[in-house]
Amino acid sequence: MNELAKALRDLDEDRVNELVDEKLAQKVSPIEIINDLNEGIVAVGELYASGQYFLTELMFSGEIMQGLMAKLEPFIAAKGAEGKIIGTVVIGTVSGDIHDIGKNIVVNLLRSHRFKVIDLGVDVPAEKFVEMVQTSGAKVVGLSALLNSTYPEMKNVVEAFKEAGLRDQVKVIIGGTVVSEAVREFTGADAYATDAVKGIEYCKSIYQAEE
Repeated sequence: MNELAKALRDLDEDRVNELVDEKLAQKVSPIEIINDLNEGIVAVGELYASGQYFLTELMFSGEIMQGLMAKLEPFIAAKGAEGKIIGTVVIGTVSGDIHDIGKNIVVNLLRSHRFKVIDLGVDVPAEKFVEMVQTSGAKVVGLSALLNSTYPEMKNVVEAFKEAGLRDQVKVIIGGTVVSEAVREFTGADAYATDAVKGIEYCKSIYQAEE
């Protein structure tokens, strides 16, 4: 694990900001910086899952990330402005979960990779995902969650697309540290990703396949 990821894992806010400022001064790509931060936030999630960190630490890591993303946003926007939009992705944390750390990382990464992102926020009901796909024409939907209690809700979203006659028109990817191939099968999703970079690559593959 690199120094930046370790600093975030250890919740050393001052050191994290110092390292990010150093990287920006060295013209390091904001994508590379976010990848390092993603590694650190995944480690925080693992510590939380194992009981070594509690909700307070998890929330603090989210606050650190929120500040960092605000700092990186201008650099990401500048990079994302280079070239045409690849496609539209609808994303949100499913109903019953209010965590958005991982989702926000994915949103910023998608935008930096020239995707139009419709971020529905947290605690999003199934019908809202359906409504937004109907109005936006998005071909990819990302469902984010940090709690394993939301597996049934992810399944509800997939079923809602079936009931609306949209299932063949949209690919559903579930994301978060709690997802796996078994969860993907249970929910009926098309793919899963436990880190942001894999999620971005999947979204790219869907739109590239249509070119």
